[in-house]
Parts: sequence; structure tokens; C-alpha cells
Amino acid sequence: MQEKRPLVWLSAVYPVFIASEPLFRDWQLIHVPLSGRSFATAKPGTDARVGVFDLGSLKGDQLAQLPEWLDAIPVQHWVAILESHQVHNPEICALINRYCKDYHTLPVQADRLHAVLGHLWGMSELQARAFRTKQSSYHDFALEGESLAIQQVRTLLKKFARTEEPVLIYGENGTGKEAAARFIHDNSSRKNKSLVVVNCAALPRSLTQNELFGHEKGAFTHAISAQKGRIEAANGGTLLLIGVDELCPEQQSAILRFLQEGLIERLGSNHSISIDTRLIATSTRPLEQLVNSGVFRSDVFYRLGSLHVLLPPLRERKEDIPILANRILSATPSAEGPRRLSDAAIISLAEHPWPGNLRELQNRLRQALLLGESPQIEAEDMGFAVSPEDSHHRSRELSLDAFRSRADRQAISVSLALAHNNVSAAARLLNISRVSLYRLMDKHQFPHGAHTRPPKNN
Repeated sequence: MQEKRPLVWLSAVYPVFIASEPLFRDWQLIHVPLSGRSFATAKPGTDARVGVFDLGSLKGDQLAQLPEWLDAIPVQHWVAILESHQVHNPEICALINRYCKDYHTLPVQADRLHAVLGHLWGMSELQARAFRTKQSSYHDFALEGESLAIQQVRTLLKKFARTEEPVLIYGENGTGKEAAARFIHDNSSRKNKSLVVVNCAALPRSLTQNELFGHEKGAFTHAISAQKGRIEAANGGTLLLIGVDELCPEQQSAILRFLQEGLIERLGSNHSISIDTRLIATSTRPLEQLVNSGVFRSDVFYRLGSLHVLLPPLRERKEDIPILANRILSATPSAEGPRRLSDAAIISLAEHPWPGNLRELQNRLRQALLLGESPQIEAEDMGFAVSPEDSHHRSRELSLDAFRSRADRQAISVSLALAHNNVSAAARLLNISRVSLYRLMDKHQFPHGAHTRPPKNN
């Protein structure tokens, strides 16, 4: 029997008309309900290459949050379903242009949708041939770079690794919090033991104690044998609580005794088990603020926050972008062979605000590898808007001298953008002296602004 192909379906309501449609019997429907916490608990872990999102079922803030949800789910090809009047909405049109291969208006024609999804699945199969080797995640190199911000983080994490104290890692989505936790574990005395990861947002309230503490045989109807929980599995190693700010008050209460005394009890047992584990937690929100607002328990917070570190967003470490981009490109095989970034593409990377941080950088570069057709990656390959003037300058013929001049100006622009207009740092990126860079800036009429001129030789 042929294995069913997974199909992700994002909507506010369950798609009964698809689940009951005979044409879709060869698909495994994975419904992701777009409503608060339930979204995080339903992220697909399977090879979901195609997906559908139902714009017609979204209301209020759900539409504004949709890009964040789409970026978070590893689907290659999206199809949108929308009401006919939504076709004329500029924001929705922009959303479809950015994410979708196709769109369908309600009422949906099941046969047409089935044919489109089948075609997209076939496309993904062809594209996957260029990606047979193991794909590196941004977690593998999130802490690389030469910026002062990331150097300070690495120094702090090395100090944390030498202790046994709990560590709380703060940072926006996509900044590499899990990578930081793994760095601590891999450089600690527990590196040869297990690192057990618990995704707090995906922890069902009703199953919290069973998931974390385990159970004895006969503890409930289907408990046919004893089973360790996640905390016990981390005994001797490290326990990583991802998104600890997502724990509800009941779940916080459930782990309090473990945090206080290092003891747990399996369901169906009255025997306490002593646990020796290093605790690391991550959060996108300041827990102290959640404590002040009554959302997070203070006793849990104080036992999690002995040591803490804030990971910088990508917009605050832009000088690292060329390093990170090259790591992503080298770790992601392309059917066309090695690819490199154009100067214009590097400028676009430096100017972008990066709300999705490292995850967005990886997604944009992988998009460029899939969609770009030339050895050189341009800004538009990564989904950045390019003005007609830029396209004209890039396409017109230039004399050799003009070409060299333009290359010099682009090199200066790129280096200054990546170095936050710090001339010394820009010179290091170009592997030239600061004096030489000032000379180039004078030659090409770059304003010095607030930069300090190099001291004159006496």
C-alpha cells in the first residue's frame, strides 16, 4: 500500500469538506488550528512538503500573524484559499505573491485543488534530488561570527558551561537559543550524557505530568508498562526547556517540586526519585515582566534564572551576515553547483531589518538556491524588492574603468553597511588598512560623516 503524503492545512476551523473528500484519501491531513497556543502544539514533524492555508477562515489579528506562522512551518509549497472579495486586498495579494504557488477562491473545486497539490508534490520530489545530503540548520552555526555582540555571548556561554547553575536564555524567535543551550551542554562536564529537549509550547496540559515524570505500570488504562518521563531521561545530563514562558500556571506548579528539591514521582507511584540534571530554559519574553503581570510564578522564575543571557537579534550583528550567509550556502547543496552572493544581494542583506533573524536568513537563502538560475544570487532571488534603477544599472554595459569604479563603490558601501559605518571595522572586512579605505572613500566622494580621520604621521 502506498504511503500517504502529508498535507498541512492551516485554518481556524477543521476542513471537514477535505477530510471527507474521496479524492484526498491518498493524503495525510495535518490540521494546524490557528488559534493561540494550539498553533504551537500542532507543528508538523513529518515530511510535509505542501500545505494549504485558509485565509477565508481567519479573523482579526490572525491574518497579521499568518506570516510568522508560515515562516515557522517547514513547508516548501503553499496554496492559499480565500474569499473572492479578498483577491482585491493589497495586503493579501502581497502575502500570496510572497508565499504561494497557487490560490483558490471559495467554493473550492476539489478536483482542481487535488491536481495542483499533486503537481506541487511532484515538484518537491524533483527539487529534493539536489538536497539528498543532510541539511544543516541555522542552529549549527548561529553562534559564529566576529561581531562584538556574538563574541560576548560566546564568552558568557563558556563561563556558564563551567558551572552547574540553571541558565535562562532570552532571545527573539530565530536567534539561536537552542544552539546556545547545546553549546553550554557540549562544553560542560555533562557533554557525554544526554541533552533532553522539552518543547513547552507543545506540552499538552492534561499530559504534562506523564510527559515529564513518566508513569508506573497500571497507572492508567493503557499503561501496560512503566515508562520514564523526560526529566528522568535527562538524569546525569542536561534538561532543556524550550519556550518556558509558554507554560501555563498549572504546568508551572507541576514542575515546582522538581525545581526546588530535584525530586519527581512517576504517575501511579508514591516513591520519590532523585534527579541529577543541569537545567537550561529558553524564553522569547522577559520572565520578570510576566511575573510582575501575574502570568508566571515568581518561585519558578527564581529557580530558573540563576544565570541568564540575551542573544542579539541579527539586525544588531549585521557584520556577521556574510559569514553566516556563506555557511548556509556551503551547507546547502545546489543542483547548479556552488553559488555566491552578488554585491547588490549583500547590500540587501545588510539593509534588511531581519524580523525572523537567522531562521529568516536561512529560508531566504534556500529560496534563492531553489529559484535562482544563475551562479550568482541576486537580491530578487531572496525575495527582496529591487528598483528598476538598480536593475538598469546592473544590466547596462560599462567600460572597464567604469566597472572597476562601480566595483570599488559597491565594496565600500557593503563594508560600511555591514560595519555599521565604522571605518576601522569596514577596513578589516576589506582586508585593507584604514588609511587605504579613507583614500578610496575620498576618491569616490564618500562622506566621512562622524567618522574619525586617521591620525596624521608626524
